[in-house]
Amino acid sequence: MLLSLFIGTSMMDDVVKKLLFLCLVLVLLPYPSTPLPLCMDLRAPVTLKKPLAFCSYNGSVCCDSSKDLQLQQRFLAMNISDSSCASAVKSILCATCDQFSAELFKVKSEPRPIPTLCNNTNEGSSSPFSKNLQESNFCSKVWDVCQNIPIVDSPFSPSLQNKAGVPQNSTLSKLTDLWQSKTDFCNAFGGISDENSVCFNGQQVNLENPTTLISPKGICLEKIGKGSYLNMVAHPDGSNRAFFSDQPGRIWLGTIPEHDSGESLQLDESTPFVDLSDQVSLESRFGMMGMAFHPEFPKNGRFFASYNCDKVKNPGCSGRCSCNSDVGCDPSKIVSPDLGQPCRYYTVVAEFSANGTSSPPSLAKKAEPLEVRRIFTMGLPFAGSHGGQILFNREDGYLYFMMGDGGGKDDPFNFAQNKKSLLGKIMRLDLNNIPSKEEIADLGLWGNYSIPRDNPYSQDQEMEPEIWAMGLRNPWRCSFDSERPSYFFCADIGQDKYEEVNIITKGGNYGWSAYEGPIPFKTQEIKGANASFDSVNLIFPITGYNHNEVNKKEGSAAISGGYVYRAKTDPCLYESYLYGDLYAKNMWATVENPRNSGNFTTEEIPFSCARDSPLPCGTVPNSPLPALGYIFSFGQDNKKDVFILTMSGVYRVVRPSRCNYACSKEKVTAAVAPTPAASPAGSYLPGLLLKMTIFLSSVFILTQMR
Repeated sequence: MLLSLFIGTSMMDDVVKKLLFLCLVLVLLPYPSTPLPLCMDLRAPVTLKKPLAFCSYNGSVCCDSSKDLQLQQRFLAMNISDSSCASAVKSILCATCDQFSAELFKVKSEPRPIPTLCNNTNEGSSSPFSKNLQESNFCSKVWDVCQNIPIVDSPFSPSLQNKAGVPQNSTLSKLTDLWQSKTDFCNAFGGISDENSVCFNGQQVNLENPTTLISPKGICLEKIGKGSYLNMVAHPDGSNRAFFSDQPGRIWLGTIPEHDSGESLQLDESTPFVDLSDQVSLESRFGMMGMAFHPEFPKNGRFFASYNCDKVKNPGCSGRCSCNSDVGCDPSKIVSPDLGQPCRYYTVVAEFSANGTSSPPSLAKKAEPLEVRRIFTMGLPFAGSHGGQILFNREDGYLYFMMGDGGGKDDPFNFAQNKKSLLGKIMRLDLNNIPSKEEIADLGLWGNYSIPRDNPYSQDQEMEPEIWAMGLRNPWRCSFDSERPSYFFCADIGQDKYEEVNIITKGGNYGWSAYEGPIPFKTQEIKGANASFDSVNLIFPITGYNHNEVNKKEGSAAISGGYVYRAKTDPCLYESYLYGDLYAKNMWATVENPRNSGNFTTEEIPFSCARDSPLPCGTVPNSPLPALGYIFSFGQDNKKDVFILTMSGVYRVVRPSRCNYACSKEKVTAAVAPTPAASPAGSYLPGLLLKMTIFLSSVFILTQMR
């Protein structure tokens, strides 16, 4: 095994051996999930303890009893005399409660006053939703039963066709008063249900039974780089370049080769894009955690680094401690042999600039390591589980900041469920509107950012306004689906039993430390004035795996989240979310089936390395597996190809035929004649151990992930 190879190497000293032994603890089995569509406020639906009184919806819904009562009062005020019309209008009002209401009301574009009414008689259309939806023409039915019926405050006004809200006057109106014909009416409010959208047919949207998908036969990799990196970010200019960063704090700009070119990653480690190592505290569980480039980086040159600093060694490392009276935490009661005094180490997000080194910044090949402003600073109570990834959502332009529970076995202070703590949370920050120093102080912010107005708790005095989602232990690599940005995947490292993948939604609570994945952990202990735990509203993983099913000998595991595969290189992987385990023995593909349903099917996928890889892969001794070492992270370039960042180098997913995997969708134009790799199996190890910074990265991952 890889571990025995590391331990048995004479070049390792006793300290490193002990670190490795201390961190090896957890591994993997597909887990069936429940639907997780979105409500009109972009939150996940909930399961009620008792059914609604007015709207006859069950299962996952987007209304509570208060909203149900509001809908009933609005319906009664319409004073509809005809029972058939009244029934149709009631169903339309109640569509707000449907678990697919965000899609029905198209809230990602411009909210509608009523849902998209099914106007589809094409039985040949392909839809993941029930057949009666395909064959119905509910829009025509609404016209037929309501065209001559007066309705007070009609929701069918032409002025409201593409606008939110309801009429403000109380005039009576018929459909024939508002619309010239049924055709005009259904052109305005009608739509169809297909694989990319859903319409309303008068009933709660139901899914057909998922169809059986043909799983990929395997993932074929090629090795294109030798470096050991924690992060990869595609250059925002859309080119074939990408940024890579390591734990000590260096960022490089590399050029990714074309497929089948036989070339490797063009990256000169002797000339980094920027070197922040003087500002970064490098310890076994500390270092540079993440980097993010502003969506407008080609024009404004703004980029950001997330790292740890040590206030004992760096006078500029200071700020508020995350353990304080606001969260019911007494720093004097924290005992952390690794950390020493609480909040000696801080998590920092800082802004830097490529302006001045080139014009425009998109052409910059180097940046100065001079901090422009401190975005965020927070002291850490313990040494582990502090996440640290940062990334921009290109759809809304905000920065998402993934923060772990701060470490400490079992989350002893319940930080992840604490309303006033930012530990165990995903934050959403506006970096385009920086408040004044006075405003920052008045608002009690942790740095130079503002709060997006649509953050779920921006107006909630009991919650911290930075919070987008909560209840996470140690989020290790999150990503937005490039084609469906509302699908925000986030892997969360477990403690004792379970590794999980979640879809993050606005205001979502993902359970830690009441639950570890779907497994009850300490549900009876989450209480107190600052606690935010309601088992009814918890969101459970869409997939994951048990430790003892993956690594029975060590009983150890640590997940690394990946990406939804959107490249054209391997058509059999298309739409699959790929992720893996630290120990590089297991990778999975999970697919939403049917599309837009929130139901996911997961399978473990074999993987191997192409014999004609630009750089020799090597294999694990006594195993056919590629010698990846450890999987640190995944990456994605501007062509949507997926990369795996490992201890032994950078790997890219390539067409399956290069590994002799069958894929009926792949168009193979010519036979591939691979040549054997130049180096023998296992020969990668001595070269890696000569680079202790690479090895330190592996030690970091092992300790940080636990």
